[in-house]
Amino acid sequence: MGQPPRRAQALRVALLGYGTAGAHFHAPLIAAVDGLTLTAVVTSNPTRRDQVHRDFPDAHVLAEPGDVWADRQSYDMVVVATPNGTHVPLAKAAIEARLPVVVDKPLASSASEAKGLLRQAEAARVPLTVFQNRRWDGDFRTMRRLLTSGAVGHPLRLESRFDRWRPTVAAGAWKESAADAGGILLDLGTHLVDQALVLLGPVRSVYAEIDTRRSGAAVEDDVFLALHHASGARSHLWASALAGQLAPRFRLLGDAGAYVTWGMDPQEAALRAGRKPGSPNFGERPAAEWGKVGAGDAVRPYRTLTGEWTRFYEGVVTALTTGAPMPVDPRDAIRALAVLDAARRSASTRTVVDV
Repeated sequence: MGQPPRRAQALRVALLGYGTAGAHFHAPLIAAVDGLTLTAVVTSNPTRRDQVHRDFPDAHVLAEPGDVWADRQSYDMVVVATPNGTHVPLAKAAIEARLPVVVDKPLASSASEAKGLLRQAEAARVPLTVFQNRRWDGDFRTMRRLLTSGAVGHPLRLESRFDRWRPTVAAGAWKESAADAGGILLDLGTHLVDQALVLLGPVRSVYAEIDTRRSGAAVEDDVFLALHHASGARSHLWASALAGQLAPRFRLLGDAGAYVTWGMDPQEAALRAGRKPGSPNFGERPAAEWGKVGAGDAVRPYRTLTGEWTRFYEGVVTALTTGAPMPVDPRDAIRALAVLDAARRSASTRTVVDV
């Protein structure tokens, strides 16, 4: 059976930013999804402008976001893939232009900021969503299936890690700047908390340890969060730039067994290497890297589902063309940011903090 026909009227996308997020995540995913076309990319960096011309010769390259707002009728949606500190002002400008907007995580620097942005979007009736792509990691999809099937029983504890070995501070990088809302808590912690909330539900309280370990670092680079969920389950979440050896990516303990998996979802590495979504074996884990499920002596490999980040943008297309809900509710992002806000309070007071 042949490929389904492409939509006659693809949604025209203006992508703001062509750094790591724009070039390696959003642009290739947008290009791979039926119903979307990358119409314009905004970047003032000469090297990145040249890169856009090479990667997407049919896309317009614009110098500043104002060029999009001035020509609002030429676009159907905006994607904000710029440094964290610019997410809210750029999303607000998109809403004022009556353009549906996708904001790369984090939606904002705090829950209060995110609530204000959502109020503005709702008042203007402009669709708003957040790029929480890690919901479509293969191992996370697998874990959700195991919980639904009852394979590990009632969940008791989730251990989840985003660990890296990056001992040297990257000079001039915005992620190393407090003024740009950098730091590992908003960067990787946003993913960790979002996944914990999706898997185990609302959080009652948080205990956190937030540290700056690397010489010359201006923002936190090593964090631990302990979440107590309303269900009674607990999440232990780690993110570090100084993990010289890696622990399991996920360890889910239930009253009937456990699921343990190692290593990161392969989609990021594939995209950074220039592979395209939809290419052979994209997002698949080889059998040698599958996680294991069971308890005691009855532990067996369990096939890791394929990672499918394109499903986020497929959901955006469905929402904007049919009126269905966006693939990620911005209220979910507010709940996650409330947990991160509580984590900062916990770390500063060295106490357990209610959310």
